[in-house]
Amino acid sequence: MITRREAALRLDISLEMAQRHGIPNRLSEVEFAEMDSNPPAWLVQSRANRTGRKPVWVQLKCDICGFEEAARPKKWWPAFTYVSCDWHLAGELPVPAAGMHRREVDGIGSRFVGIVDESA
Repeated sequence: MITRREAALRLDISLEMAQRHGIPNRLSEVEFAEMDSNPPAWLVQSRANRTGRKPVWVQLKCDICGFEEAARPKKWWPAFTYVSCDWHLAGELPVPAAGMHRREVDGIGSRFVGIVDESA
């Protein structure tokens, strides 16, 4: 059995779209495979509309401990140099290169901090 969230990840659609189009809370691998190989009209249209510019899901991985989670990227997210769990200390990451300034971006996924190294 897979969850609706897992199905949305694998179909590359938002969780909201999965819910709106009646994907159940749990479905079997057989049900998922059928939907993926014979997609309903709304999924065909969604796939046709994908431009590839902005991913529906990104995989966040802590650069310190390796914890991973899939998240919906936000328009305001900059390009991160590192991503770490919010309980790690900044000193656990490599120091910024000479001439670089480091800033932290809170609220990335459910528990991450984005680290951005920028020219000073």
